Amino acid sequence: MSENFELQSIRKGNEATMPERNVPFWKKLFFSDVLLEKSNAQKIAYIGVVTALCIVSNMFEIKFASTQFSLTIFTSILAGILSGPMPGFLAVFLGDGIGYLVNSMGFMYYWWVALACATMAFLAGIIMKVPLKFRGGGYVKLFLVCVLTFFICSVGINSTGMYWIGLPIYMPQGVIENVEAHFGGDLTFGIYLLIRFFFMGQIWNSLVNYTLLFIAVPLLNAVKPLKIKIL
Repeated sequence: MSENFELQSIRKGNEATMPERNVPFWKKLFFSDVLLEKSNAQKIAYIGVVTALCIVSNMFEIKFASTQFSLTIFTSILAGILSGPMPGFLAVFLGDGIGYLVNSMGFMYYWWVALACATMAFLAGIIMKVPLKFRGGGYVKLFLVCVLTFFICSVGINSTGMYWIGLPIYMPQGVIENVEAHFGGDLTFGIYLLIRFFFMGQIWNSLVNYTLLFIAVPLLNAVKPLKIKIL
């Protein structure tokens, strides 16, 4: 009797782990651990919720002095962590576009900002898939996410788009001439980065968003139904 019970337990254990072993590599890379076990309908609903979160974060921002604070960095990275690289990318890009349509505030659509935020989600989803098994490995991955998204997305994509495409559109010529008079010479990309992140305070917006990640992700990791399993 006990032998039969043991055999049944082993068989059930094998059946329970079989779906995980049979999951194709591309699916493991494509989806987060949260979505891997979900049905297609649940995946669509889950990505829809993440998209809605991105829409809300794109509709609201707070201006303090010359610094504009928003939660787009926080929600974009969180989208990649919760749903995976490609679903996160699509959710953030779509959320940014819909958020603009709902509340454009009279500005043109900065598509490079959407690309930068969507790439944040993609990078976050990829980095969180890296198997770091040592204690605190999840925090190391989260730190890498912050560093890479800042330099690749905030500096590399967003600031580059703002400088080469957006600068002639939204910055008055008088302001550009005033900056050039104070710094000497033309308004170079390096000077623009200095102004954007330190004089206009975007570095503080980034730090606030990254700090929120280090607060929120451990809390979400502790919620067992989410099964994030990163820390």
